[in-house]
Amino acid sequence: MEADFVIIGSGSAGGAMAARLSEDGKHSVIVLEFGGSDIGPLIQMPAALSYPMNMPRYDWGFRSEPEPHLGGRTLGVPRGKVIGGSSSINGMVYVRGHAGDYDYWEESGASGWGYADVVPYFKRMENWHPGPHGGDPDRRGNSGPLHVTRGKRDNPLFNTFVEAGKQAGFELTDDYNGEKQEGFGPMEQTVWQGRRWSVANAYLKPALKRPNLKLVTCYARKVVIQNGRAVGVEIERGGKTEIVRAKREVIVAASSINSPKILMLSGIGPAAQLGEHGIAVVADRPGVGANLQDHMELYIQQASVLPITLYKHWNTFGKALIGAQWLFFKNGLGASNQFESAAFIRSKAGVKYPDIQFHFIPIAVRYDGQAAAEGHGFQAHVGPMRSSSRGAVTLRSSDPKAPPRIQFNYMSDPKDWSDFRHCIRVTREIFSQAAFDPYRGKEILPGGQYQTDEELDDHIRRHAESAYHPCGTCKMGRAEDPMAVVDPECRVIGVEGLRVADSSIFPRITNGNLNGPSIMVGEKASDHILGKPMLPTDNGVPWINPRWELSDR
Repeated sequence: MEADFVIIGSGSAGGAMAARLSEDGKHSVIVLEFGGSDIGPLIQMPAALSYPMNMPRYDWGFRSEPEPHLGGRTLGVPRGKVIGGSSSINGMVYVRGHAGDYDYWEESGASGWGYADVVPYFKRMENWHPGPHGGDPDRRGNSGPLHVTRGKRDNPLFNTFVEAGKQAGFELTDDYNGEKQEGFGPMEQTVWQGRRWSVANAYLKPALKRPNLKLVTCYARKVVIQNGRAVGVEIERGGKTEIVRAKREVIVAASSINSPKILMLSGIGPAAQLGEHGIAVVADRPGVGANLQDHMELYIQQASVLPITLYKHWNTFGKALIGAQWLFFKNGLGASNQFESAAFIRSKAGVKYPDIQFHFIPIAVRYDGQAAAEGHGFQAHVGPMRSSSRGAVTLRSSDPKAPPRIQFNYMSDPKDWSDFRHCIRVTREIFSQAAFDPYRGKEILPGGQYQTDEELDDHIRRHAESAYHPCGTCKMGRAEDPMAVVDPECRVIGVEGLRVADSSIFPRITNGNLNGPSIMVGEKASDHILGKPMLPTDNGVPWINPRWELSDR
Protein backbone atom coordinates (compact mmCIF):
# COMPACT_ATOMS: atom_id res chain seq x y z
CA MET A 1 0.00 0.00 0.00
CA GLU A 2 2.14 2.79 -1.32
CA ALA A 3 1.72 5.65 -3.79
CA ASP A 4 3.33 8.94 -4.73
CA PHE A 5 0.34 10.83 -3.37
CA VAL A 6 -2.08 9.70 -0.67
CA ILE A 7 -5.29 11.77 -0.41
CA ILE A 8 -7.55 11.54 2.66
CA GLY A 9 -11.12 12.13 1.47
CA SER A 10 -12.89 11.69 -1.88
CA GLY A 11 -15.02 14.83 -1.57
CA SER A 12 -15.23 18.06 -3.56
CA ALA A 13 -11.51 18.89 -3.39
CA GLY A 14 -10.16 15.37 -2.85
CA GLY A 15 -12.01 13.89 -5.82
CA ALA A 16 -10.87 16.69 -8.12
CA MET A 17 -7.25 16.26 -6.98
CA ALA A 18 -7.38 12.48 -7.44
CA ALA A 19 -8.37 13.02 -11.07
CA ARG A 20 -5.84 15.78 -11.78
CA LEU A 21 -2.86 14.18 -10.00
CA SER A 22 -3.37 10.88 -11.83
CA GLU A 23 -4.17 12.49 -15.19
CA ASP A 24 -0.81 12.28 -16.97
CA GLY A 25 -0.16 8.72 -15.78
CA LYS A 26 3.22 9.62 -14.25
CA HIS A 27 2.15 9.48 -10.59
CA SER A 28 0.44 6.85 -8.50
CA VAL A 29 -2.41 8.08 -6.30
CA ILE A 30 -4.35 6.41 -3.49
CA VAL A 31 -7.58 7.98 -2.20
CA LEU A 32 -8.73 6.97 1.27
CA GLU A 33 -12.51 7.14 1.83
CA PHE A 34 -14.51 5.79 4.74
CA GLY A 35 -17.91 6.03 3.05
CA GLY A 36 -19.37 3.59 0.58
CA SER A 37 -21.09 3.66 -2.80
CA ASP A 38 -23.24 6.56 -4.06
CA ILE A 39 -25.32 4.31 -6.32
CA GLY A 40 -29.09 4.62 -5.91
CA PRO A 41 -31.88 7.12 -6.47
CA LEU A 42 -31.69 8.83 -3.07
CA ILE A 43 -28.32 10.33 -3.99
CA GLN A 44 -28.58 10.48 -7.78
CA MET A 45 -32.08 12.02 -8.03
CA PRO A 46 -31.69 15.77 -7.49
CA ALA A 47 -35.15 16.32 -5.95
CA ALA A 48 -34.39 13.71 -3.24
CA LEU A 49 -31.70 15.96 -1.77
CA SER A 50 -33.18 16.10 1.74
CA TYR A 51 -32.77 12.34 2.22
CA PRO A 52 -29.02 11.55 1.96
CA MET A 53 -27.97 14.42 4.19
CA ASN A 54 -30.00 12.93 7.02
CA MET A 55 -29.03 9.30 6.56
CA PRO A 56 -26.34 7.73 8.80
CA ARG A 57 -25.29 5.63 5.82
CA TYR A 58 -24.16 8.73 3.90
CA ASP A 59 -23.60 11.37 6.58
CA TRP A 60 -21.06 11.54 9.42
CA GLY A 61 -23.91 12.71 11.67
CA PHE A 62 -22.00 15.48 13.45
CA ARG A 63 -23.85 17.90 15.74
CA SER A 64 -22.72 21.20 17.14
CA GLU A 65 -22.29 21.76 20.84
CA PRO A 66 -25.21 23.70 22.44
CA GLU A 67 -25.03 27.14 20.80
CA PRO A 68 -25.04 29.79 23.55
CA HIS A 69 -26.65 32.53 21.42
CA LEU A 70 -29.38 30.25 20.03
CA GLY A 71 -30.89 29.29 23.37
CA GLY A 72 -28.61 26.25 23.73
CA ARG A 73 -29.85 24.52 20.57
CA THR A 74 -27.53 21.93 18.99
CA LEU A 75 -27.54 22.03 15.19
CA GLY A 76 -26.90 19.27 12.71
CA VAL A 77 -23.65 19.49 10.75
CA PRO A 78 -24.08 17.10 7.80
CA ARG A 79 -20.83 16.02 6.08
CA GLY A 80 -20.70 13.44 3.32
CA LYS A 81 -19.56 9.94 4.31
CA VAL A 82 -19.75 8.45 0.82
CA ILE A 83 -17.76 8.50 -2.39
CA GLY A 84 -17.88 12.13 -3.56
CA GLY A 85 -18.08 13.39 0.02
CA SER A 86 -20.45 16.28 0.62
CA SER A 87 -20.86 16.82 -3.15
CA SER A 88 -22.91 13.60 -3.03
CA ILE A 89 -25.31 14.81 -0.31
CA ASN A 90 -25.46 18.60 -0.84
CA GLY A 91 -28.17 20.79 -2.37
CA MET A 92 -26.33 20.93 -5.75
CA VAL A 93 -26.40 24.72 -5.88
CA TYR A 94 -23.46 26.10 -7.85
CA VAL A 95 -22.02 29.46 -6.82
CA ARG A 96 -18.46 30.59 -7.48
CA GLY A 97 -18.51 33.38 -4.91
CA HIS A 98 -17.85 37.07 -5.47
CA ALA A 99 -14.63 38.56 -6.82
CA GLY A 100 -14.35 40.54 -3.58
CA ASP A 101 -14.13 37.28 -1.59
CA TYR A 102 -11.00 36.11 -3.39
CA ASP A 103 -9.41 39.54 -3.39
CA TYR A 104 -9.90 39.51 0.39
CA TRP A 105 -8.16 36.11 0.53
CA GLU A 106 -5.19 37.54 -1.31
CA GLU A 107 -5.04 40.68 0.85
CA SER A 108 -5.17 38.55 4.01
CA GLY A 109 -2.09 36.56 3.02
CA ALA A 110 -3.27 33.91 0.52
CA SER A 111 -1.15 35.35 -2.28
CA GLY A 112 -1.99 34.01 -5.72
CA TRP A 113 -5.62 33.36 -4.74
CA GLY A 114 -7.15 36.67 -5.87
CA TYR A 115 -10.12 36.79 -8.25
CA ALA A 116 -7.91 37.02 -11.34
CA ASP A 117 -6.02 33.91 -10.19
CA VAL A 118 -9.01 31.66 -9.39
CA VAL A 119 -11.28 32.44 -12.38
CA PRO A 120 -9.13 30.33 -14.78
CA TYR A 121 -9.58 27.35 -12.44
CA PHE A 122 -13.35 27.84 -12.30
CA LYS A 123 -13.31 27.93 -16.11
CA ARG A 124 -11.17 24.80 -16.28
CA MET A 125 -13.54 22.78 -14.12
CA GLU A 126 -16.84 23.98 -15.64
CA ASN A 127 -18.88 22.59 -18.49
CA TRP A 128 -21.54 25.26 -18.49
CA HIS A 129 -24.96 24.88 -20.11
CA PRO A 130 -26.95 28.12 -19.78
CA GLY A 131 -30.07 26.82 -21.51
CA PRO A 132 -32.31 29.49 -23.02
CA HIS A 133 -31.61 31.97 -20.21
CA GLY A 134 -28.65 33.94 -21.55
CA GLY A 135 -25.72 34.25 -19.19
CA ASP A 136 -22.14 35.44 -19.52
CA PRO A 137 -20.29 33.01 -21.84
CA ASP A 138 -17.02 34.96 -21.84
CA ARG A 139 -16.59 34.30 -18.12
CA ARG A 140 -17.56 30.63 -18.14
CA GLY A 141 -15.88 27.33 -18.97
CA ASN A 142 -17.35 24.88 -21.47
CA SER A 143 -15.04 21.86 -21.56
CA GLY A 144 -14.46 20.88 -17.91
CA PRO A 145 -15.72 17.77 -16.13
CA LEU A 146 -18.26 19.59 -13.93
CA HIS A 147 -21.57 20.09 -15.73
CA VAL A 148 -23.40 23.20 -14.53
CA THR A 149 -26.99 23.65 -15.66
CA ARG A 150 -30.12 25.64 -14.90
CA GLY A 151 -33.55 24.39 -13.96
CA LYS A 152 -36.39 24.77 -16.45
CA ARG A 153 -38.16 27.34 -14.24
CA ASP A 154 -41.52 26.04 -15.44
CA ASN A 155 -43.30 27.05 -12.23
CA PRO A 156 -44.51 30.67 -12.65
CA LEU A 157 -43.33 31.50 -9.10
CA PHE A 158 -39.66 31.33 -10.17
CA ASN A 159 -40.12 34.29 -12.51
CA THR A 160 -42.47 36.00 -10.06
CA PHE A 161 -39.70 36.11 -7.46
CA VAL A 162 -37.30 37.74 -9.94
CA GLU A 163 -39.95 40.21 -11.09
CA ALA A 164 -40.73 41.12 -7.46
CA GLY A 165 -37.05 41.83 -6.85
CA LYS A 166 -37.07 44.15 -9.84
CA GLN A 167 -40.25 45.87 -8.61
CA ALA A 168 -38.57 46.44 -5.23
CA GLY A 169 -35.80 48.30 -7.07
CA PHE A 170 -33.07 45.65 -7.00
CA GLU A 171 -30.81 44.68 -9.89
CA LEU A 172 -31.35 41.74 -12.22
CA THR A 173 -28.56 39.40 -13.32
CA ASP A 174 -28.73 36.61 -15.87
CA ASP A 175 -25.50 35.02 -14.56
CA TYR A 176 -24.44 35.53 -10.94
CA ASN A 177 -21.35 33.40 -11.70
CA GLY A 178 -20.29 35.78 -14.46
CA GLU A 179 -19.36 39.45 -14.35
CA LYS A 180 -22.37 40.49 -12.25
CA GLN A 181 -23.26 38.61 -9.10
CA GLU A 182 -25.58 41.29 -7.70
CA GLY A 183 -29.25 40.92 -8.52
CA PHE A 184 -32.18 38.53 -9.03
CA GLY A 185 -32.05 35.79 -11.66
CA PRO A 186 -31.76 32.08 -12.46
CA MET A 187 -29.95 29.74 -10.06
CA GLU A 188 -27.39 27.20 -11.25
CA GLN A 189 -27.09 23.56 -10.25
CA THR A 190 -24.59 20.72 -10.55
CA VAL A 191 -27.08 18.48 -12.32
CA TRP A 192 -26.51 16.79 -15.68
CA GLN A 193 -29.03 14.83 -17.75
CA GLY A 194 -31.29 14.67 -14.72
CA ARG A 195 -28.65 13.29 -12.33
CA ARG A 196 -26.70 14.81 -9.45
CA TRP A 197 -23.37 15.76 -10.98
CA SER A 198 -21.21 15.20 -7.91
CA VAL A 199 -17.42 15.12 -7.88
CA ALA A 200 -17.77 11.31 -7.87
CA ASN A 201 -19.60 11.43 -11.20
CA ALA A 202 -17.61 14.30 -12.70
CA TYR A 203 -14.05 13.44 -11.67
CA LEU A 204 -13.54 10.33 -9.60
CA LYS A 205 -15.35 7.53 -11.42
CA PRO A 206 -13.85 8.35 -14.84
CA ALA A 207 -10.39 8.66 -13.24
CA LEU A 208 -10.67 5.34 -11.39
CA LYS A 209 -10.41 3.57 -14.77
CA ARG A 210 -6.71 4.51 -14.73
CA PRO A 211 -4.26 1.91 -13.41
CA ASN A 212 -2.37 4.56 -11.35
CA LEU A 213 -5.38 5.59 -9.22
CA LYS A 214 -6.79 3.45 -6.43
CA LEU A 215 -9.67 4.03 -4.00
CA VAL A 216 -9.23 2.35 -0.61
CA THR A 217 -12.21 2.05 1.75
CA CYS A 218 -10.88 2.54 5.28
CA TYR A 219 -10.91 4.80 8.34
CA ALA A 220 -8.04 7.33 8.33
CA ARG A 221 -6.73 7.62 11.90
CA LYS A 222 -3.82 10.04 11.56
CA VAL A 223 -0.94 11.18 9.38
CA VAL A 224 2.33 9.38 10.12
CA ILE A 225 5.14 11.92 10.57
CA GLN A 226 8.83 11.00 10.85
CA ASN A 227 11.56 13.59 11.43
CA GLY A 228 9.16 16.42 10.58
CA ARG A 229 7.97 14.84 7.34
CA ALA A 230 4.65 13.17 6.50
CA VAL A 231 5.41 9.67 5.22
CA GLY A 232 2.00 8.05 5.20
CA VAL A 233 -1.41 7.63 6.79
CA GLU A 234 -2.37 5.23 9.57
CA ILE A 235 -5.63 3.57 8.59
CA GLU A 236 -8.01 1.01 10.02
CA ARG A 237 -9.85 -1.56 7.92
CA GLY A 238 -11.21 -4.96 8.69
CA GLY A 239 -10.35 -4.44 12.36
CA LYS A 240 -6.63 -4.05 11.57
CA THR A 241 -4.41 -0.98 11.68
CA GLU A 242 -1.97 -0.50 8.81
CA ILE A 243 -0.01 2.27 7.15
CA VAL A 244 -0.49 3.56 3.61
CA ARG A 245 2.84 5.07 2.58
CA ALA A 246 3.24 8.26 0.56
CA LYS A 247 6.43 8.48 -1.48
CA ARG A 248 5.89 12.17 -2.18
CA GLU A 249 3.06 13.76 -0.22
CA VAL A 250 0.05 13.24 2.00
CA ILE A 251 -2.90 15.52 1.16
CA VAL A 252 -5.68 15.98 3.71
CA ALA A 253 -9.03 16.78 2.07
CA ALA A 254 -11.37 15.45 4.73
CA SER A 255 -13.66 18.52 5.23
CA SER A 256 -13.53 21.55 7.50
CA ILE A 257 -14.58 19.26 10.37
CA ASN A 258 -12.41 16.16 9.83
CA SER A 259 -9.29 17.81 8.37
CA PRO A 260 -8.42 19.76 11.55
CA LYS A 261 -9.31 16.70 13.62
CA ILE A 262 -6.86 14.53 11.65
CA LEU A 263 -4.12 17.18 11.91
CA MET A 264 -4.57 17.42 15.69
CA LEU A 265 -4.52 13.64 16.09
CA SER A 266 -1.26 13.73 14.11
CA GLY A 267 0.33 16.25 16.48
CA ILE A 268 -0.32 19.41 14.45
CA GLY A 269 -2.39 22.03 16.27
CA PRO A 270 -2.57 24.15 19.42
CA ALA A 271 0.11 22.69 21.72
CA ALA A 272 -1.89 23.17 24.93
CA GLN A 273 -4.92 21.34 23.52
CA LEU A 274 -2.79 18.47 22.17
CA GLY A 275 -1.11 18.20 25.57
CA GLU A 276 -4.48 17.83 27.30
CA HIS A 277 -5.08 14.70 25.23
CA GLY A 278 -1.57 13.31 25.60
CA ILE A 279 -0.69 13.87 21.93
CA ALA A 280 2.99 14.61 21.20
CA VAL A 281 3.38 17.99 19.48
CA VAL A 282 4.89 17.86 15.98
CA ALA A 283 3.99 21.44 15.03
CA ASP A 284 2.40 24.01 17.34
CA ARG A 285 -0.19 25.62 15.03
CA PRO A 286 -2.84 27.44 17.10
CA GLY A 287 -4.93 28.02 13.95
CA VAL A 288 -5.81 24.33 13.50
CA GLY A 289 -9.53 24.07 14.23
CA ALA A 290 -9.92 27.81 14.81
CA ASN A 291 -11.61 30.35 12.47
CA LEU A 292 -14.67 28.08 11.97
CA GLN A 293 -17.31 29.88 9.90
CA ASP A 294 -20.67 29.01 8.38
CA HIS A 295 -23.68 30.64 6.77
CA MET A 296 -26.96 30.71 8.67
CA GLU A 297 -30.34 31.13 7.07
CA LEU A 298 -34.02 31.46 7.85
CA TYR A 299 -36.92 30.08 5.86
CA ILE A 300 -39.35 32.91 5.13
CA GLN A 301 -42.56 31.16 4.13
CA GLN A 302 -45.69 32.58 2.51
CA ALA A 303 -48.93 30.76 1.79
CA SER A 304 -50.11 30.65 -1.82
CA VAL A 305 -53.82 31.14 -2.58
CA LEU A 306 -53.41 29.40 -5.95
CA PRO A 307 -52.69 25.63 -5.96
CA ILE A 308 -49.67 25.90 -8.26
CA THR A 309 -46.88 24.99 -5.83
CA LEU A 310 -45.00 21.71 -5.42
CA TYR A 311 -47.27 20.91 -2.47
CA LYS A 312 -49.65 19.15 -4.84
CA HIS A 313 -46.95 16.46 -5.23
CA TRP A 314 -46.19 16.30 -1.48
CA ASN A 315 -47.91 12.97 -0.87
CA THR A 316 -47.05 9.32 -1.32
CA PHE A 317 -48.64 9.05 -4.76
CA GLY A 318 -47.13 12.32 -6.01
CA LYS A 319 -43.65 11.39 -4.83
CA ALA A 320 -43.95 7.90 -6.35
CA LEU A 321 -44.95 9.39 -9.69
CA ILE A 322 -42.01 11.84 -9.67
CA GLY A 323 -39.69 9.01 -8.67
CA ALA A 324 -40.93 6.71 -11.43
CA GLN A 325 -40.63 9.41 -14.10
CA TRP A 326 -37.09 10.12 -12.94
CA LEU A 327 -36.15 6.43 -12.73
CA PHE A 328 -37.26 5.68 -16.29
CA PHE A 329 -36.65 8.95 -18.12
CA LYS A 330 -34.33 11.06 -15.87
CA ASN A 331 -36.67 14.02 -16.33
CA GLY A 332 -39.63 15.71 -14.65
CA LEU A 333 -39.62 17.35 -11.22
CA GLY A 334 -37.17 14.76 -9.88
CA ALA A 335 -34.47 16.02 -12.24
CA SER A 336 -34.04 19.38 -10.49
CA ASN A 337 -33.12 20.40 -6.95
CA GLN A 338 -36.01 22.92 -7.30
CA PHE A 339 -33.72 25.85 -6.42
CA GLU A 340 -34.19 27.59 -9.75
CA SER A 341 -34.26 31.29 -8.86
CA ALA A 342 -31.75 33.15 -6.74
CA ALA A 343 -30.72 36.60 -5.61
CA PHE A 344 -27.65 38.29 -4.19
CA ILE A 345 -28.21 41.75 -2.74
CA ARG A 346 -26.43 44.26 -0.52
CA SER A 347 -27.83 44.93 2.95
CA LYS A 348 -27.28 48.69 2.97
CA ALA A 349 -25.56 51.66 1.37
CA GLY A 350 -21.80 51.50 1.85
CA VAL A 351 -21.61 47.70 1.39
CA LYS A 352 -19.59 47.27 -1.79
CA TYR A 353 -20.76 43.84 -2.94
CA PRO A 354 -23.61 41.50 -2.00
CA ASP A 355 -23.80 40.21 1.57
CA ILE A 356 -27.26 38.56 1.47
CA GLN A 357 -28.22 35.46 -0.51
CA PHE A 358 -31.67 34.10 -1.39
CA HIS A 359 -32.59 30.58 -2.52
CA PHE A 360 -36.19 30.60 -3.77
CA ILE A 361 -38.32 27.43 -3.90
CA PRO A 362 -42.04 27.02 -4.77
CA ILE A 363 -43.00 25.02 -1.67
CA ALA A 364 -43.09 25.85 2.05
CA VAL A 365 -41.05 23.04 3.59
CA ARG A 366 -37.84 22.59 5.56
CA TYR A 367 -34.57 21.80 3.77
CA ASP A 368 -33.98 18.80 6.03
CA GLY A 369 -37.44 17.47 5.22
CA GLN A 370 -38.27 17.18 8.93
CA ALA A 371 -41.30 19.44 9.03
CA ALA A 372 -44.41 18.79 6.99
CA ALA A 373 -45.20 21.15 4.15
CA GLU A 374 -47.66 23.84 5.23
CA GLY A 375 -50.17 23.52 2.41
CA HIS A 376 -49.61 25.54 -0.77
CA GLY A 377 -46.86 28.06 -0.27
CA PHE A 378 -43.45 29.30 -1.35
CA GLN A 379 -40.33 30.25 0.54
CA ALA A 380 -37.02 32.04 0.37
CA HIS A 381 -34.00 30.85 2.32
CA VAL A 382 -32.25 34.04 3.30
CA GLY A 383 -29.22 34.88 5.39
CA PRO A 384 -26.20 37.17 5.74
CA MET A 385 -23.05 36.06 3.92
CA ARG A 386 -20.23 37.64 5.93
CA SER A 387 -20.81 37.25 9.67
CA SER A 388 -17.83 38.04 11.92
CA SER A 389 -18.81 35.26 14.34
CA ARG A 390 -16.12 32.58 14.63
CA GLY A 391 -16.13 29.16 16.23
CA ALA A 392 -13.78 26.21 16.55
CA VAL A 393 -13.40 22.48 15.99
CA THR A 394 -11.56 20.86 18.91
CA LEU A 395 -10.75 17.31 19.96
CA ARG A 396 -13.09 15.50 22.30
CA SER A 397 -10.43 12.89 23.03
CA SER A 398 -7.34 11.27 21.51
CA ASP A 399 -9.50 8.42 20.21
CA PRO A 400 -9.59 8.74 16.38
CA LYS A 401 -13.15 7.36 16.37
CA ALA A 402 -14.53 10.06 18.70
CA PRO A 403 -16.37 12.84 16.86
CA PRO A 404 -14.77 16.26 17.32
CA ARG A 405 -16.35 19.02 19.38
CA ILE A 406 -17.90 21.62 17.05
CA GLN A 407 -18.81 25.05 18.42
CA PHE A 408 -19.84 27.62 15.81
CA ASN A 409 -20.63 30.51 18.19
CA TYR A 410 -23.40 31.48 15.81
CA MET A 411 -24.81 34.99 16.33
CA SER A 412 -22.05 35.93 18.80
CA ASP A 413 -21.44 39.22 16.96
CA PRO A 414 -24.19 41.76 17.81
CA LYS A 415 -24.22 42.85 14.14
CA ASP A 416 -25.52 39.37 13.20
CA TRP A 417 -28.84 40.18 14.86
CA SER A 418 -29.44 43.45 13.00
CA ASP A 419 -28.31 41.79 9.75
CA PHE A 420 -30.78 38.93 10.21
CA ARG A 421 -33.66 41.27 11.11
CA HIS A 422 -32.93 43.14 7.89
CA CYS A 423 -33.00 39.83 5.96
CA ILE A 424 -36.51 39.12 7.30
CA ARG A 425 -37.80 42.61 6.56
CA VAL A 426 -36.34 42.83 3.06
CA THR A 427 -37.80 39.39 2.19
CA ARG A 428 -41.19 40.57 3.39
CA GLU A 429 -40.77 43.65 1.20
CA ILE A 430 -40.04 41.46 -1.84
CA PHE A 431 -42.99 39.14 -1.13
CA SER A 432 -45.26 42.21 -0.79
CA GLN A 433 -44.58 43.43 -4.36
CA ALA A 434 -47.36 43.49 -6.97
CA ALA A 435 -45.86 40.49 -8.80
CA PHE A 436 -46.93 38.26 -5.90
CA ASP A 437 -50.46 39.74 -5.63
CA PRO A 438 -52.15 36.83 -7.49
CA TYR A 439 -50.55 34.25 -5.17
CA ARG A 440 -49.95 35.77 -1.76
CA GLY A 441 -51.77 34.32 1.24
CA LYS A 442 -50.83 34.73 4.89
CA GLU A 443 -47.23 34.68 6.07
CA ILE A 444 -46.46 31.22 7.51
CA LEU A 445 -42.98 31.93 8.92
CA PRO A 446 -42.10 33.95 10.90
CA GLY A 447 -45.83 34.92 10.89
CA GLY A 448 -47.31 38.39 10.74
CA GLN A 449 -47.36 38.70 14.54
CA TYR A 450 -43.53 38.96 14.60
CA GLN A 451 -42.77 42.63 13.97
CA THR A 452 -40.62 44.30 16.64
CA ASP A 453 -36.87 43.79 16.92
CA GLU A 454 -37.38 41.70 20.06
CA GLU A 455 -40.01 39.49 18.39
CA LEU A 456 -37.81 38.94 15.34
CA ASP A 457 -34.80 38.16 17.54
CA ASP A 458 -36.88 35.57 19.36
CA HIS A 459 -37.81 33.96 16.04
CA ILE A 460 -34.17 33.99 14.87
CA ARG A 461 -33.00 32.39 18.12
CA ARG A 462 -35.48 29.56 17.72
CA HIS A 463 -35.45 29.02 13.96
CA ALA A 464 -32.15 30.10 12.34
CA GLU A 465 -30.57 27.08 10.66
CA SER A 466 -27.15 26.26 9.28
CA ALA A 467 -26.87 26.50 5.50
CA TYR A 468 -24.29 23.70 5.86
CA HIS A 469 -21.31 25.74 4.69
CA PRO A 470 -18.66 25.16 7.39
CA CYS A 471 -15.14 26.25 6.44
CA GLY A 472 -11.99 28.04 7.55
CA THR A 473 -10.54 25.65 10.16
CA CYS A 474 -7.08 25.26 8.53
CA LYS A 475 -6.72 28.80 7.24
CA MET A 476 -4.39 29.63 4.36
CA GLY A 477 -2.08 32.59 4.92
CA ARG A 478 1.47 33.86 5.19
CA ALA A 479 3.97 31.46 6.75
CA GLU A 480 4.68 34.03 9.48
CA ASP A 481 0.97 34.40 10.40
CA PRO A 482 0.62 32.46 13.68
CA MET A 483 -3.02 31.56 12.91
CA ALA A 484 -2.30 30.30 9.38
CA VAL A 485 -2.16 26.52 8.99
CA VAL A 486 -1.19 26.25 5.31
CA ASP A 487 0.81 28.55 3.05
CA PRO A 488 -0.52 29.75 -0.34
CA GLU A 489 0.57 26.45 -1.91
CA CYS A 490 -1.58 24.53 0.64
CA ARG A 491 1.54 23.19 2.43
CA VAL A 492 1.10 22.69 6.17
CA ILE A 493 3.44 25.18 7.84
CA GLY A 494 6.09 23.39 9.88
CA VAL A 495 5.72 19.90 8.35
CA GLU A 496 7.27 18.60 5.13
CA GLY A 497 5.34 16.57 2.57
CA LEU A 498 1.90 17.44 3.93
CA ARG A 499 -0.85 19.61 2.46
CA VAL A 500 -4.45 20.45 3.25
CA ALA A 501 -6.76 21.32 0.36
CA ASP A 502 -10.50 21.65 0.95
CA SER A 503 -12.91 24.25 2.38
CA SER A 504 -10.97 24.30 5.64
CA ILE A 505 -8.24 26.44 4.02
CA PHE A 506 -10.63 29.32 3.16
CA PRO A 507 -9.36 32.42 5.04
CA ARG A 508 -12.94 33.75 4.94
CA ILE A 509 -16.19 32.19 3.82
CA THR A 510 -17.19 32.96 0.24
CA ASN A 511 -20.41 34.52 -0.92
CA GLY A 512 -22.82 31.66 -1.59
CA ASN A 513 -22.68 27.86 -1.50
CA LEU A 514 -19.25 26.31 -0.97
CA ASN A 515 -19.19 23.30 -3.30
CA GLY A 516 -17.91 25.27 -6.32
CA PRO A 517 -15.09 27.02 -4.41
CA SER A 518 -14.09 23.71 -2.76
CA ILE A 519 -13.70 22.00 -6.16
CA MET A 520 -11.73 25.03 -7.38
CA VAL A 521 -9.36 24.59 -4.40
CA GLY A 522 -8.80 20.98 -5.47
CA GLU A 523 -8.12 22.06 -9.06
CA LYS A 524 -5.63 24.80 -8.13
CA ALA A 525 -3.95 22.76 -5.38
CA SER A 526 -3.28 20.03 -7.97
CA ASP A 527 -1.14 22.40 -10.00
CA HIS A 528 0.75 23.49 -6.86
CA ILE A 529 1.36 19.85 -5.88
CA LEU A 530 2.64 18.93 -9.34
CA GLY A 531 4.81 22.05 -9.47
CA LYS A 532 3.06 23.26 -12.61
CA PRO A 533 2.92 26.94 -13.55
CA MET A 534 -0.41 28.50 -12.54
CA LEU A 535 -2.95 29.12 -15.29
CA PRO A 536 -2.66 32.64 -16.76
CA THR A 537 -4.63 35.21 -14.78
CA ASP A 538 -7.99 36.44 -16.02
CA ASN A 539 -8.32 40.19 -16.49
CA GLY A 540 -12.13 40.36 -16.42
CA VAL A 541 -13.39 43.09 -14.10
CA PRO A 542 -16.37 42.29 -11.83
CA TRP A 543 -19.45 44.50 -11.87
CA ILE A 544 -19.78 46.72 -8.80
CA ASN A 545 -23.02 48.65 -8.34
CA PRO A 546 -22.30 52.32 -9.21
CA ARG A 547 -24.74 53.30 -6.44
CA TRP A 548 -23.11 51.13 -3.76
CA GLU A 549 -22.15 54.08 -1.57
CA LEU A 550 -25.62 55.64 -1.79
CA SER A 551 -28.15 52.80 -1.77
CA ASP A 552 -28.69 49.09 -1.18
CA ARG A 553 -30.25 48.77 -4.65
